[in-house]
Amino acid sequence: MIREIKSENILIAMIVSHKFQAPGIHFFTLGDFSQQLAYMRHPVGKIIPPHVHNPVKREVQYTQEVLLIKKGKLRVDFYNESQQYLESYILEAGDVILLIAGGHGFEVLEEIEMFEVKQGPYVGDLDKTRFVGIQTEQAQLADDRLLLVNNQ
Repeated sequence: MIREIKSENILIAMIVSHKFQAPGIHFFTLGDFSQQLAYMRHPVGKIIPPHVHNPVKREVQYTQEVLLIKKGKLRVDFYNESQQYLESYILEAGDVILLIAGGHGFEVLEEIEMFEVKQGPYVGDLDKTRFVGIQTEQAQLADDRLLLVNNQ
C-alpha cells in the first residue's frame, strides 16, 4: 500500500506501508524528485551488475527526507506550505515515508528506532524553519480518504 498526502495538488509526502510487495524494481518517485525512493524485490540468484555512479552536478532547492521505521510507532503531522495543519498518520515498524514538501512534525507513540536519509550537506539552522504545530489532542488521524496509488 502506497499513500500520497497532498494539499492543493502539491505532493507533501508518500508513505509506503510495510505490507507493500511487488516483484522487480518499483520507483515511487518521479524522475525530477531530488530524493528518489524505490522498492526492490528479486529472487535468489538475481545478478545486479557492478557499477559506479558518475559525477553529475545537481541543484537541490528543498530538502526531501526518507524515514524508515525500524521499531515502534510514530505519529506524523502534515502541514502545507503555509504551515497550516492538514492531518496526521501513524507509522509503524517497516513503514517508509518520503517527506517531499510542506511541513511535518512528529510524536513518538512507542519507543522508536528509525533511519533518516536526506540530501546534504546539512547547513544547521539555515536548513529549516521551525514553527508551532498542533497539540496531541488536535491530531486528526488520516483514514482511507488518502489516495491509494496503483491499488496496492
